[in-house]
Amino acid sequence: MSEIFSKVFLIKFIKFGVVGFSGLFVDYGFTFLCKEVLKINKFISNSIGFILAASSNYYLNRIWTFESENPDIAHEFTSFIIISLIGLLINNFILWLILKRFKINFYFAKAFAIAIVIIWNFLANAFITFS
Repeated sequence: MSEIFSKVFLIKFIKFGVVGFSGLFVDYGFTFLCKEVLKINKFISNSIGFILAASSNYYLNRIWTFESENPDIAHEFTSFIIISLIGLLINNFILWLILKRFKINFYFAKAFAIAIVIIWNFLANAFITFS
């Protein structure tokens, strides 16, 4: 448990956040493109943005955040994507719940959902994918 509070772990979380922030542009960009331009269902659009961002985030987290040298990239990527898909389920559930209960702007609700899911994604990837 003390590993969670170490300086190295905190630096990795900050790097993970920076990578996630870059993924935010990918996520929001493709979500907006799909939802507003292509008129795809908002939850499908959200999923497309999320998955594309997760793929770019894997690469950046592999080389920068966790500095992985694991030669089994397929296994590592699969683990990262499964964790991201679980995060996507959490993300869509939170998004649905907020929109249903509070009827606020879709993109504000999405930002809140992302903030919750980043904690899940970081911890799961730190202890499973890149352990």
